[in-house]
Amino acid sequence: RSSWLLLAPLLTPPVPVITAPPCSLCPEGAHRFQWIRNLVPEFGISSSHVRVLSSPTEFYELLKVQIKTAKQRVVMASLYLGTGLLEQELVDCLEETLEKSLQAKGSSNLRVSILLDYTRGSRGRKNSRTMLIPLLQRFPEQVRVSLFHTPNLRGLLRLLIPERFNETIGLQHIKVYLFDDNVILSGANLSDLYFTNRQDRYVLLQDSPEIADFFTELVDAIGDVSLQLQRDDTVQMMEGMVHPYQGDKMAYCEIANQRVMEVINSARTRQELLHAKTFHSSQQGSSLLSQQGPQASGGLKPEPDTWIYPLIQMKPFGIQIDEMVTETLLTEAERDARIYLTTGYFNLTQAYMDLILGTRAEYRILLASPEVNGFFGAKGVAGAIPAAYVYIEHQFYSEVCYLHQQERVQLQEYSRAGWTFHAKGLWLYLAGSDLPCLTLIGSPNFGYRSVHRDLEAQVAIVTENKALQQQLHQEQEQLYLCSGVVSSSTFEQPNRYVKLWVKLVTPLIKNFF
Repeated sequence: RSSWLLLAPLLTPPVPVITAPPCSLCPEGAHRFQWIRNLVPEFGISSSHVRVLSSPTEFYELLKVQIKTAKQRVVMASLYLGTGLLEQELVDCLEETLEKSLQAKGSSNLRVSILLDYTRGSRGRKNSRTMLIPLLQRFPEQVRVSLFHTPNLRGLLRLLIPERFNETIGLQHIKVYLFDDNVILSGANLSDLYFTNRQDRYVLLQDSPEIADFFTELVDAIGDVSLQLQRDDTVQMMEGMVHPYQGDKMAYCEIANQRVMEVINSARTRQELLHAKTFHSSQQGSSLLSQQGPQASGGLKPEPDTWIYPLIQMKPFGIQIDEMVTETLLTEAERDARIYLTTGYFNLTQAYMDLILGTRAEYRILLASPEVNGFFGAKGVAGAIPAAYVYIEHQFYSEVCYLHQQERVQLQEYSRAGWTFHAKGLWLYLAGSDLPCLTLIGSPNFGYRSVHRDLEAQVAIVTENKALQQQLHQEQEQLYLCSGVVSSSTFEQPNRYVKLWVKLVTPLIKNFF
């Protein structure tokens, strides 16, 4: 059945994209990354508003607390919502919060917006849709459920590819969880594994209204070009909107591009104006302070020491900001800088591999051992996916050895009994520094799918604050502590045997997983 996947590149031609030339990094400290604001909005915040979480349980408990205390908005974007007891508890929290908001004011200000992927969220009889329909039925004016359907799954391809396999063509993969002015960025989905024993990364940005507004607008924009779930489990597009798989594909992608870029550009303009206003005020404040003495400084807002840059990747719509920024970071990383890069699915694009092998920084790449791969033990063809990842890993390691780069580029495999591994992102340590000044955290896996097929979002967090740098360093260390260094002997172990058919098929299908 999976042979139909081989037709996908022929049946889904890419939308033409506009690229921008990479920007060179400036020399001074954390400010060397301010070139990113030429592409996206820059949000300056205090490091005291940033909290790095470390465990699935902590993530789950925080979600529940945030839902229960939300007053104005709950916005959640994920691949899917699971159907177990833990997920039902989240839905119950939403229902309880919506009910309380109605009782308190008669007509509630609280709005709940949920964005999921159509194909993944519709899988099986009991699915994300059936979990959320009771909320839609009870609170029709307050709850919106949007289901993104990739425009690349259409026509004959959509009719022929069965459930599960249809998810390989393209997905809504963004993971953002937002409650009033608090934002959680993660790679974790809303499923029981991600609440218990599937290791991921999570960061909470507290009391950050501008960032919360940006991600609310982004989810709204994607929601507007998505199918809207109805109370009877049917779906329909908003009035006047081009249909993602029945309408004209180019027209749909152009509208989606305009909606998302409008969000990015308007936020960027707002932040530039705010930055100019703040700078002008601070100049006046400095002048006043010099006249009035140190006692006058108590009421001034502290200068930001941390900057948040949202990086969006939606290649089906011709948006490739995350790809541009990531490639520039890898290109410009200096000699003796260290980059710790992690992905749950080691399947780097050729461009990323070439940059890692051809640039000067040291790399420590953390990936899943076969036993902690999310597909380990799966039924059918999916059960061979961990072996395909082993094959891809072995090929990359062989290239590293061929180029005599083993000292500079090191692979490490995450292994933890009873757990699976889903963490993704990177930490950048400048030359001579023991602490990272930048991290990328969000949904992308640095693979072909993340760059070309799916909707992705992550943030670059740049900080000068030593305490936050220490938090990020500890997060990195904690993940890497559960790993072993890959060597030639790794691939001689019995559990690393890759069948011939897997080796033959992997190059043909590696762009789909």
